Amino acid sequence: MQLYDEVSDRLVMGENISQAAQFVESGNAQVGFVALAHVTSPAMRGKGRYWQIPAEAHPPLDQGLVIISRSRRKKLAAAFVEYIKTPESAKVFSRYAFTLPAPEPEKK
Repeated sequence: MQLYDEVSDRLVMGENISQAAQFVESGNAQVGFVALAHVTSPAMRGKGRYWQIPAEAHPPLDQGLVIISRSRRKKLAAAFVEYIKTPESAKVFSRYAFTLPAPEPEKK
């Protein structure tokens, strides 16, 4: 958005997205870059306004998950991965403003 030079001397960086959200929620920052899922959560509704940064203004924010090879609960983790792929979980992700990838075509 070509604003960095204008605001750079007033920026405070959080160590992570949660800390950035704490700065805003506590009033120690007037504005913050936080996860859309955070600002649209039930706990944050009605506590301020937000503006969604257009997707074309930044590179994709790809997310992923892994099952740790040393996990003692691999079956439970695998069940969770399968749940993540269901239409039911897609509704939950959408409710919290996550954009879902297009479904992969079935392999033959």
